[in-house]
Amino acid sequence: TTSNCFLVFPSFSCPGNLPEMFGSFQNQIYFNDPRTKLLSYRDVINGDVCASVQAVLNLRELGLSDLGTQQVVKSVLPWLSPQEMSRPLCVQTVWRTSHLSTHSFFHNKYGENLSSSLGVMPMSASVFSKQHSSPLLSVCTELQYWSVFIQSRGFKTLRTKTRRLNSAFNRQVESEGITPSFMKGFLTRDKGVEAENIDGLLKDKNIPIGQQESFKRGFAEGFLKAQTLTQRSQDSVRRTRLILLVLLVVGLYGISKTPFISVRFRTTSGLDSAVDPVQMKNVTFEHVKGVEEAKNELQEVVEFLKNPQKFTALGGKLPKGVLLIGPPGTGKTLLARAVAGEADVPFYYASGSEFDEMFVGVGASRIRNLFREAKSNAPCVIFIDELDSVGGKRIESPMHPYSRQTINQLLAEMDGFKPNEGVIIIGATNFPEALDNALIRPGRFDMQVTVPKPDVKGRTEILKWYLKKIKVDPAIDASIIARGTVGFSGADLENLVNQAALKAAVDEKDMVTLKELEFAKDKILMGPERRSAEIDKKNKQITAFHESGHAIVAYYTKDAMPINKATIMPRGPSLGHVSMLPENDRWSETRAQLLAQMDVSMGGRVAEEIIFGQENITTGASSDFDSATKIAKMMVTRFGMCEKLGVMTYKDLTAQSPETQAAVEHEVRVLLKDSYDRATALLKSHAKEHKNLAEALLMYETLDAKEIQLVLEGKTLETR
Repeated sequence: TTSNCFLVFPSFSCPGNLPEMFGSFQNQIYFNDPRTKLLSYRDVINGDVCASVQAVLNLRELGLSDLGTQQVVKSVLPWLSPQEMSRPLCVQTVWRTSHLSTHSFFHNKYGENLSSSLGVMPMSASVFSKQHSSPLLSVCTELQYWSVFIQSRGFKTLRTKTRRLNSAFNRQVESEGITPSFMKGFLTRDKGVEAENIDGLLKDKNIPIGQQESFKRGFAEGFLKAQTLTQRSQDSVRRTRLILLVLLVVGLYGISKTPFISVRFRTTSGLDSAVDPVQMKNVTFEHVKGVEEAKNELQEVVEFLKNPQKFTALGGKLPKGVLLIGPPGTGKTLLARAVAGEADVPFYYASGSEFDEMFVGVGASRIRNLFREAKSNAPCVIFIDELDSVGGKRIESPMHPYSRQTINQLLAEMDGFKPNEGVIIIGATNFPEALDNALIRPGRFDMQVTVPKPDVKGRTEILKWYLKKIKVDPAIDASIIARGTVGFSGADLENLVNQAALKAAVDEKDMVTLKELEFAKDKILMGPERRSAEIDKKNKQITAFHESGHAIVAYYTKDAMPINKATIMPRGPSLGHVSMLPENDRWSETRAQLLAQMDVSMGGRVAEEIIFGQENITTGASSDFDSATKIAKMMVTRFGMCEKLGVMTYKDLTAQSPETQAAVEHEVRVLLKDSYDRATALLKSHAKEHKNLAEALLMYETLDAKEIQLVLEGKTLETR
């Protein structure tokens, strides 16, 4: 090596001739094994060596077999001063291990403190090292005391390597498979010490002979207890695994039975969703009331589904789609169900919003699955409710670059390259303006059926149908109720009958009477009563005169709608309300009728100003002004009822010139001012009637049309 190396021997206690010893034992260096005293140079020369020694190092392995004995001793042992030669042997020294290399093996073995105390100076051996120390060694020796980072080399002896190899050989080899950490405790367990190793364990631990039997007994008891605990833990693990397996199977079964979207789509895998048809045998056209024209149109579709050869024999093409258009609650969905029930064919139902989800391509995939299933069960009916959700107009939008895939797939399925035989598509929407033009063209939706709100005849039929399902007073005439429910849809009439039945049940009555039906109608028209609201006398008085102003203007204006009921009972968001219903169905409205509606709206604010003064008007007329302004704008911009602007329409005022916008605003303002003036003149001319009606409202809170007429005629009302 490049550094000085020294061999240090333990001291020998027995005399002997060291040179002869080296020669007699085949050039081997010997150590005395139990003691750790340093062998001094004087002892080596004098031959104070024990005869019973044990060889630990072969000179041939060190390359020293060709050297003489004296040369080996002088070159290997450290040089000692004459003072040290006469110094007595030192006491027994504890051997210690150094983990970081220093500049010599001697310092690694005994440390710098021991060498300095003995005065041992390292001697350069010509056999092992160079005569002069390396400059790099000096620099590294000095750098170890500086605040710098130096890589140090550690020593690993042959004994350490052998121990590591033996331990690796005896250690159990783990499987090459990757086992999760949370399962290692379940899959592995420590093996106990085998019985034949107990004697060796007693010998290694130096346990006295008298205590060995107790040790064996305790070891056996502990081993048996550990086996019992291990068996219990294994049983617990087995039970836990069984429970988890059962829960997993039950969960997978539940997921397989749970619908992915609704009862129509059965799926547990994202895109490929199958569809279940629904049989509608219990729904026919007898269940549909008030829309006779729509039923007649759809009767052709039923005939096609029952007997398609009747139409194809003459060379006619069968319709592919029927589009139902109408306001909410008019029975579009019920008509589609009735078509499937009359024809007795499978009925596939889906909502337009079910085709769009967070993943791209899901909508188009579900359209394909829906039509694939329908074609396999043709003839059948596919009903898509809220068609505008999936069939809206296609636009170029960076926010939704893939939104057109679903409608494109729908267009291709309805009238694409492949024929679509035996499948009727019925779509329903209350917003037909939003549909794409390619979707509503002939060849896809060949028929467009309008489903309007029922007229008085239709309302009478609907009321009779629902009144038969409850216990009702036989004296009730459905036609009278129908005349008082102008503008009600079929859903509104069903709700009216249901609310009346609930009211009768709350009042503990045996049947539904006209009183409960009137209560339900007022609840729908004016909102539910808020009897718990506490209103002070001043605000109640203002509300009474405000609502009386509306009623007076409506009663004395020729073209205004008849009054149905007036109340100052808080209902919904308002403190009072005056409901008006036309005597007959109105299919159109005249200019005089529109102006009369504006005058009635102005009556509330005019009454407040006349009775309480300009400084005490309230915010209660905000909704009245909204309705009056809306009517005035429609008269000017849409109905052509303005002499100055003519019969031209202005749908988008922002696209008009500033002059046109100013002219429109001026005409609207003129109409509103004239209406306000007419209401003021009418209320001033009927101030007495106005006061009497307000006092009656303060006393009775709610007045119907007949009671209002009696008050305005100056007659006294009966005490309730």
